[in-house]
Amino acid sequence: MIDRFSIRNRPSGKPIMHQTWGKLLFMHWTIDANLLRPLIPAGLEIDTYNGDALIAVVPFTMWDIRALPSFLPAVPKLSAMHELNVRTYVHHNGTPGVWFFSLDCNSSTAVFGARNFYYLPYYNAQLELEQTNTKIDYSLQRTDKPRATFKATWNIGTPLPTSERDTLEFFLTERYCLFSEHKGKIYQARINHQPWPLQTATVDSYSSTMLEVLGLPEPTAAPILHYAEKISVEIWPLHKL
Repeated sequence: MIDRFSIRNRPSGKPIMHQTWGKLLFMHWTIDANLLRPLIPAGLEIDTYNGDALIAVVPFTMWDIRALPSFLPAVPKLSAMHELNVRTYVHHNGTPGVWFFSLDCNSSTAVFGARNFYYLPYYNAQLELEQTNTKIDYSLQRTDKPRATFKATWNIGTPLPTSERDTLEFFLTERYCLFSEHKGKIYQARINHQPWPLQTATVDSYSSTMLEVLGLPEPTAAPILHYAEKISVEIWPLHKL
């Protein structure tokens, strides 16, 4: 049995970091779980919705990045950055979470820290976000190998109701932990935030090789889209399961 609700409770102990995430677009597609299975450690099970596995490309920006306790100031040149991640959904002994195939960021310091302290597959990249009224242009050029690119233009739509349990929106976005792997061991880190303030979105243009470099087919179907303007997030330390 997968417990999708108690994971939303704020973890015990103290978080070690605060971040604000925003200008975020969830782009999801269904995908054959058999294609994902070789890319995910055996200790994790692929999480599905009505029998479908899903994969996501998620471009966003972040700011107000600071270590906790909250009275500590933001670190210059590390307080804001852009990021794009490619992810799917997994569970471990009934705890649902996120598995990242790649995370691209325009801060080499953040890339180094996440690789070494959270065992996440971060890559250095050039990323740009420009907004005109309700239209956002986002582009990525990975500078590490394997090279990858992403470019999209989307329009911000209207607010959606808070996601209800058992809905697709809840399954896709209400995720409160991440998993990673290092030397054959599975690790977990918790996050906490309010429910996602989702909005509708439409895409004007899109091109990407983010899945191709993983050996996965780039989707041809229209993506399932959700946008979020801003959310405040707390992050807890990584621990071995």
